[in-house]
Amino acid sequence: MNRRNFLRSSGALSAATLLASRNQAEAASRLKKRERVLILGAGLAGLAAAYYLTKKDVPVTILEARNRPGGRVFTQQVDPESKLHAELGAEWVGVSHNRMIELCRELGLPLLNHQFDTHLLLDGTHYPAGKWNFDAGWEGTYRKLLADFKGLSEKQGRTYDRLDWWRYLNNHGIPERDLEIKELLDSTDFGESIRNVSAFSSLSEYAFSSEKNEMDFRIEGGNSRFVQGLAAKIGTSNILLGKKAKLVRQDTGDVTVVCEDGTQHSGSRLICTVPVFAMNKINWQPALPAAKVEALNELQYCRIIKSVVVFKERFWQEDTFDMITDTPGHYFFHSSKNQPGTKGTLTSYAVGDKAHMLSRMNKEVRKSVICDAIRPVFGNVLPHAEEVVSYYWGGDPYTQGAYAIYDTRQWFGIRQELARPYRNVSFAGEHLADWQGFMEGAVQTGEDAARALAG
Repeated sequence: MNRRNFLRSSGALSAATLLASRNQAEAASRLKKRERVLILGAGLAGLAAAYYLTKKDVPVTILEARNRPGGRVFTQQVDPESKLHAELGAEWVGVSHNRMIELCRELGLPLLNHQFDTHLLLDGTHYPAGKWNFDAGWEGTYRKLLADFKGLSEKQGRTYDRLDWWRYLNNHGIPERDLEIKELLDSTDFGESIRNVSAFSSLSEYAFSSEKNEMDFRIEGGNSRFVQGLAAKIGTSNILLGKKAKLVRQDTGDVTVVCEDGTQHSGSRLICTVPVFAMNKINWQPALPAAKVEALNELQYCRIIKSVVVFKERFWQEDTFDMITDTPGHYFFHSSKNQPGTKGTLTSYAVGDKAHMLSRMNKEVRKSVICDAIRPVFGNVLPHAEEVVSYYWGGDPYTQGAYAIYDTRQWFGIRQELARPYRNVSFAGEHLADWQGFMEGAVQTGEDAARALAG
């Protein structure tokens, strides 16, 4: 059983997916031939929806507030001399991410191995990859908990949704040192402390993850090539940039979007793929239902900063080097893996309060703090650091966070409300996916919403 099938059987599948799977024929009958569909947002959900509709010969117009498509997929050249690039946004394609893998194949985009062997730096002591582990007794308990979770009923799932992940692990006897390591490791998956995420959400992720927790591949040349490939298939003339939605008006049988630049765009249906922060800034006429507004206000997005440090040489030597730490830099990985040259990059991936703290530093101080974080392992590497390129998603003007994080009592509650269509508007985006924080989820929700309209 894969994760999607499990969520369907446990009553936890998103409303958008249910709409697509149960009401395809009815939804398709509502969309007449050659009726235009508007799409808010040119992130992966919006692009995937548009690509699906384009293949069904449905005309589309995507309205994107940024000056580029891709949303939270953002490849950046970090060193012009060596042409090294890194991902400042979405990073990994997992082994189980079937749609991403299929679409990459369709677009002619090779996938490269992007797996690592994890070192641990805890309390100033370095434990090389393969030289540390969890308590043997707890490891066995944990594996059994994950296995048992796959047979969970909906009622049991709702019970787990009332607990946070930290409390759940405590209740099942995790040793104190292992809990500290789980906090460091798992917070990189959710972008905040494990005290702020539902145990159901956590269990449903780890029970169905690949061996490397879906941190398996990246797209050769950068993930933005995927964005460019989809945009080319859709037609760049159908993707309008710099179009920040100010008002969405639903007239009888029509939807009109008024943008801040004064332009107006109309269609018979609208697929809204923007994050909840941006959605809340739109004037909806008629107003969104009170329950949906309440859900928009409840859902939080995690704070993540990615800081790519360019070094004169790859002193870490191991191509598969990554390291989880209790330092401000938090998690480090070799982001120039599979890129040629003498120079190399390590990316610091910090979450929550650490991310916010790093974001408030100027570039030189941030570079110094990040280099100092790995001093116990490599000594003083600051003289070898040439540049640091950072992006703090907690301060992004359109998202105010990297991706959605479902806290206690939210997975079986506000998630369904957020996905519920409203009149001629349907919703998609990674926040509605079966799995937050991955490109796969955004693509699936976009395709689900498009399928519900066009069959």
